[in-house]
Amino acid sequence: MLNKVAKNKILNEFKIHPTDTGSTEVQIGLLTKEIKELTKHLQTHKHDFSSRRGLLRKVGRRRQLLRYIQQVNPKRYEKVTSKLKV
Repeated sequence: MLNKVAKNKILNEFKIHPTDTGSTEVQIGLLTKEIKELTKHLQTHKHDFSSRRGLLRKVGRRRQLLRYIQQVNPKRYEKVTSKLKV
Protein backbone atom coordinates (compact mmCIF):
# COMPACT_ATOMS: atom_id res chain seq x y z
CA MET A 1 0.00 0.00 0.00
CA LEU A 2 1.31 3.39 -0.96
CA ASN A 3 1.76 6.10 1.62
CA LYS A 4 0.57 9.65 1.01
CA VAL A 5 4.00 11.00 0.07
CA ALA A 6 4.61 8.37 -2.62
CA LYS A 7 1.09 8.77 -3.97
CA ASN A 8 1.43 12.57 -4.20
CA LYS A 9 4.77 12.22 -5.96
CA ILE A 10 3.19 10.00 -8.62
CA LEU A 11 0.18 12.33 -8.92
CA ASN A 12 2.44 15.33 -9.50
CA GLU A 13 4.47 13.45 -12.08
CA PHE A 14 1.57 12.19 -14.22
CA LYS A 15 -1.26 14.69 -13.76
CA ILE A 16 -2.62 16.43 -16.85
CA HIS A 17 -4.07 19.49 -15.13
CA PRO A 18 -3.67 20.93 -11.59
CA THR A 19 -6.66 19.14 -10.03
CA ASP A 20 -6.15 15.82 -11.82
CA THR A 21 -6.27 12.79 -9.52
CA GLY A 22 -7.85 10.07 -11.64
CA SER A 23 -6.78 10.32 -15.25
CA THR A 24 -5.64 7.21 -17.04
CA GLU A 25 -1.97 8.22 -16.76
CA VAL A 26 -2.24 8.73 -13.00
CA GLN A 27 -3.98 5.38 -12.54
CA ILE A 28 -1.31 3.61 -14.59
CA GLY A 29 1.45 5.30 -12.56
CA LEU A 30 -0.14 4.29 -9.25
CA LEU A 31 -0.72 0.72 -10.40
CA THR A 32 2.88 0.43 -11.60
CA LYS A 33 4.22 1.54 -8.21
CA GLU A 34 1.93 -0.91 -6.40
CA ILE A 35 2.96 -3.72 -8.76
CA LYS A 36 6.63 -3.05 -8.03
CA GLU A 37 5.99 -3.14 -4.27
CA LEU A 38 3.97 -6.36 -4.48
CA THR A 39 6.62 -8.00 -6.67
CA LYS A 40 9.28 -7.17 -4.10
CA HIS A 41 7.05 -8.55 -1.32
CA LEU A 42 6.40 -11.78 -3.19
CA GLN A 43 10.10 -12.40 -3.78
CA THR A 44 10.53 -12.88 -0.03
CA HIS A 45 7.10 -14.39 0.73
CA LYS A 46 6.71 -16.98 -2.01
CA HIS A 47 3.63 -18.68 -0.51
CA ASP A 48 1.52 -15.54 -0.05
CA PHE A 49 -1.12 -16.52 -2.58
CA SER A 50 -3.66 -13.80 -1.72
CA SER A 51 -1.07 -11.12 -2.46
CA ARG A 52 -0.19 -12.94 -5.68
CA ARG A 53 -3.85 -12.80 -6.71
CA GLY A 54 -3.94 -9.09 -5.95
CA LEU A 55 -0.81 -8.59 -8.03
CA LEU A 56 -2.36 -10.37 -10.99
CA ARG A 57 -5.50 -8.22 -10.72
CA LYS A 58 -3.39 -5.05 -10.69
CA VAL A 59 -1.37 -6.21 -13.70
CA GLY A 60 -4.57 -6.99 -15.60
CA ARG A 61 -6.08 -3.61 -14.73
CA ARG A 62 -2.92 -1.79 -15.84
CA ARG A 63 -2.94 -3.76 -19.09
CA GLN A 64 -6.55 -2.69 -19.74
CA LEU A 65 -5.74 0.96 -19.06
CA LEU A 66 -2.66 0.85 -21.29
CA ARG A 67 -4.69 -0.70 -24.10
CA TYR A 68 -7.36 1.99 -23.68
CA ILE A 69 -4.92 4.91 -23.74
CA GLN A 70 -3.13 3.39 -26.74
CA GLN A 71 -6.38 3.35 -28.72
CA VAL A 72 -7.58 6.79 -27.62
CA ASN A 73 -4.36 8.78 -27.74
CA PRO A 74 -1.17 7.07 -28.96
CA LYS A 75 1.04 10.06 -28.09
CA ARG A 76 -0.02 9.96 -24.43
CA TYR A 77 0.56 6.19 -24.49
CA GLU A 78 4.14 6.66 -25.71
CA LYS A 79 4.75 9.33 -23.09
CA VAL A 80 3.49 7.14 -20.22
CA THR A 81 5.33 4.01 -21.32
CA SER A 82 8.59 5.89 -21.78
CA LYS A 83 8.30 7.45 -18.31
CA LEU A 84 7.50 4.14 -16.65
CA LYS A 85 9.75 2.01 -18.85
CA VAL A 86 6.92 -0.51 -19.29
